[in-house]
Amino acid sequence: MSVDVSKLKPGQNLQCVIEKLPRTADQTSTIARLMRMDPTNKRALKRAQRMRKQRMVVYNRGNRDWVSREHPAKVVHVGIGEKWTLPYSLDLAHDLVAIQGFVGVKVG
Repeated sequence: MSVDVSKLKPGQNLQCVIEKLPRTADQTSTIARLMRMDPTNKRALKRAQRMRKQRMVVYNRGNRDWVSREHPAKVVHVGIGEKWTLPYSLDLAHDLVAIQGFVGVKVG
C-alpha cells in the first residue's frame, strides 16, 4: 500500500486501486479528485459538460434572462476495487502520501 514518491518521475503512469474505504469525507474527496484525473474520466466529464451546455434552457423572467441548469455528472465513484490510471506530476506527491493507507499504487 505504501508508495515512495521520491522515486517517482513526472509523466509516469500510476495504476491505482482502492483497497480500503476512507474514513473521512476529506479523504474520499481527495481520492475522487485523483480519479477525475484519469484520461478516460476527463473525457467523460468534458463530454458531460458539453452536453449540459447544449441542453441549457434560457428563459425570460422579469425581463431578465434566467438559466435552468442541470446538476453536474458524477463520473467517478469511490468504492473498493475501483481502478484508474493517473499520470504523475510533482504536485500530486502530498495527495498520494495522504491516501496511501487506502489506495494501492503501482508504477505502470
